[in-house]
Amino acid sequence: MNIAVAIDGSESAISATKHALTLVKYLPDTHLEIIFVTDFNKVEDERLLKNSVEHLNAYQQRNVRPIVKLAEQEGVEPTITLLTGATGPTIIKYVNANEVDHLVIGSNSLNAFKGSVFGDINQKAVKRMRCPVTIVK
Repeated sequence: MNIAVAIDGSESAISATKHALTLVKYLPDTHLEIIFVTDFNKVEDERLLKNSVEHLNAYQQRNVRPIVKLAEQEGVEPTITLLTGATGPTIIKYVNANEVDHLVIGSNSLNAFKGSVFGDINQKAVKRMRCPVTIVK
C-alpha cells in the first residue's frame, strides 16, 4: 500500500504527516510518499526559483527536510516526490496517475485547492481523487 502526504511547509502539513505515519506504522507493507509542489505563481520570489536550480533546491529542501526528519525519527524511509505547477491540479493529476492508495493532506493545504480547482474542497476533492483522502486539522 502507498500512502502519500501532500505537504506545503505549514504546521498543518506536520499534523498530516504524523497521521500518515500512524497509518504506515499500523498497516503492514505500507510505504510513505511525501509530495511537495512548487507553485511558481505563489512563491515570493518566483523569478529567482525559475532561474536558479540551486535556489529551487534550497526552497524545496527547506520545506521537505523537516517532514523527512519526522518520518526518519519514526523509522520510516519515505519516497520524496517534488513537482512543479499549480498545487491543486498538480496533486490531483499526480495522485490519479500513480499508485497512490490513500492521500493525506493538512487542512491548511486546502487553501492551495480553493478557487483553483475545487471551490468547496470537501465535496469536490473527494470526487476528483481516485483514492481515499484524509484531511487532518
